[in-house]
Formats: sequence, C-alpha cells, structure tokens
Amino acid sequence: MKKTAIGSSLLLFLAACIWGVAFVAQSVGMDYMGPFTFNGARFLIGGTVLLPVVYGRVQKKKNTPRRIVPAVTLKGGICCGLAICAASLFQQIGIMDTTVGKAGFITTLYIVIVPVLGLFLHKKVAGKVWAGAFVAAAGMYLLCMNESFSVGRGDALVFICAILFSVHILVIDYFSPKADGVALSCIQFYTAGLICAVAAFFIEKPAMGQILAGAAPILYAGVMSCGIAYTLQIIGQKNLEPAVASLILSMESVVSVLAGWVILGQELSEKELFGCALVFAAVILVQLPERRKK
Repeated sequence: MKKTAIGSSLLLFLAACIWGVAFVAQSVGMDYMGPFTFNGARFLIGGTVLLPVVYGRVQKKKNTPRRIVPAVTLKGGICCGLAICAASLFQQIGIMDTTVGKAGFITTLYIVIVPVLGLFLHKKVAGKVWAGAFVAAAGMYLLCMNESFSVGRGDALVFICAILFSVHILVIDYFSPKADGVALSCIQFYTAGLICAVAAFFIEKPAMGQILAGAAPILYAGVMSCGIAYTLQIIGQKNLEPAVASLILSMESVVSVLAGWVILGQELSEKELFGCALVFAAVILVQLPERRKK
C-alpha cells in the first residue's frame, strides 16, 4: 500500500473516531438542554468552522473546475440541510432512550439501507447487499428486542434516523458532481442550524445558562464532529476507493460502543453484543469488492 493511501486511511479512521465519540457528546448534551437547542447550536458552530475553508477555496476560484455551479451548490446545500436536520433530530431524541453503543450501530445501518433505497432509483443491487440486509436484520433483532419482544422507543427513533441519513447520502450523491463539497457542507449546516434554532425558541425556550453549562459537548459536536471530521473525510477520500473509505468510516459504530463503555460506563449484554457483531458483519459484507469477470 502506498504511503499516500496509508495516510488517507489514517485520516478517515480519525474522522470515524471523532464521529464515534460524538455519540457520547450528544448523550451528555441532553443533560443540559433539549434536542432542538443542542442541534441548533452545534450545526451553527459547524458551519462557522467551515467558513475559513470556504473563503480559502473562493480565493482560488480560478482553479475551480467548470463543472462546479454555485446555484447547484446552494440548492444542494439547502436540500442536504433539510435531510440532515430531520435525521439528526430523530437521532438526538432517540439517543435519550437508548445507549450510545446501540445508537452507533443502528445509525451505521445506512450503509445497508442506501443500496436498498437505490432500487427506487432504478439502481442495480448486488446479491451481497440482500445477504447483508438479512444479517443486519438478525443483528437488529438481538440488539433492540427486549424480554417483552418489543422495540424500545429510542431504538425505533434512531432506526428512522438511519433511514433519513440514507436519504441524506443519496441527496449528496445527486448534487456533489456539480457542487463544491465544503461549501455544500457549510450551507447544509447553516440550514439545519437555523431550522433547529428557530424551532427551539418555540418548543424548548432555550436559555443561555443551558448552553454555557453544556458548552463542552456542544463544542465537540460542532467543531470536531461537524467541522473537522468532515474536512478530514474530504481530504482522506481523495486517494482511496469509495468502498474502502466507507468501510473505514463505518468504524464509528465500534468507537461509539467503546466510548459509551469507557466514558459513560454503559454496558451491553451478551445477546446485544452478538447483535452488534452481526450488524458490523453486515456492514463489512456490503463493502466487500465484487469479483471481476474474466
């Protein structure tokens, strides 16, 4: 493996670690404020962190490819912002009633859900994806079903979040060829942040004391998770195949379990751990490369 590929892999793994620990920040943040307030604050911070990067890219406008269309970037950023706003709210509300580890693994199901949703866009789905979906469903059953054979409210909300994140990925796939990635991300964060902030004033009545008390988790989720991790993803994916990059980024689910165990002392039963293993196996399965025909 070339040194550039190794360096890119490390950058993506660092991004996955940041996102995995972000589940802890989101869980802790709920001790100080409501989900709308938390998401509004972190998205606005995330968009602000990316402003210097966007400004630097604008200064190099002469080197910008002709395929980049500003109007498409704006439209794509707004659409992505609406999708990530809905997904993050379901995740933030759901994480209040489930563990960090469960939330991390359930969210990672977007890697299986995306190809399935692609069927509605007339995209061919390989046999391994169906196998992965079956394995993931079995893992989800072990992970989420309790003794009364019912799915927890938090688990169900996070699963809806995984579906919405899948929609978010497909929207990015549609707009990214003609949009600037960093600018699109900045716009989506401001779109989602403004929506959550406005809703917070009507639903939660946020106070400055709440935000200051929860400043640590907000700053981590805003600066590290939104701003830095996304930039690392952009840089890291330049020298790697998409399948390899997705596999490395999916490690955020493993990190979320470890972070919940180390930082919050959350534990999973043997049945739930086996469910996690099945879900992670499904994630790996759908990322395996296809055999080339002779």
